[in-house]
This record gives sequence, structure tokens and C-alpha cells, in this order.
Amino acid sequence: MSVVKLRERGQVTIPYEYRKALGLDKEDVLNVLRVGDVLVLVPRQIAGDALSRKMEGAMKKKGLTLDNLLSNLREQRKRYSRETYAKTKT
Repeated sequence: MSVVKLRERGQVTIPYEYRKALGLDKEDVLNVLRVGDVLVLVPRQIAGDALSRKMEGAMKKKGLTLDNLLSNLREQRKRYSRETYAKTKT
């Protein structure tokens, strides 16, 4: 078990072997969770980046481009408007 010292501004240094094992870099962000009397540090992956990578992979797999998605979105909006506003006119 490693021991770390709490610095003046509440800073701690995560031991090198832990940073290396978890792939943490100097600019990474961690969530701090309090569980009773224990603090848990969890690497925070930015959700937008992860979602973007998943979407890009799925699009490539299906052979889709951004133009395909935008075109489909425009069609879906038209369909939604027709269905929604046609119901309100009666």
C-alpha cells in the first residue's frame, strides 16, 4: 500500500505505478467519490468523446456519412411535422 501526503491546497500525488497501470496522464480528470470515511478516485472519461467514437465506428461499419445522417434527419423532421400538425388541424 502506498502512502501519499495531503498538500496545502488539498493536492495529492498518485504514485507512478498506479498512474501507469491505469493509463493516467497529467491532464486526465478524475471523479472523487466519498463512500463513508473513504475517498475513491475514478478516472472520468468524457462522455462526448466516447459517444463520438462509438458513433463514428458504427457509421463506418454501415458505410454512412454525416451527409447521410443529416439527410435522414431532415426527412424524419418533415414526417414528424406532417404527423404532428395534421392531427392538430382536425
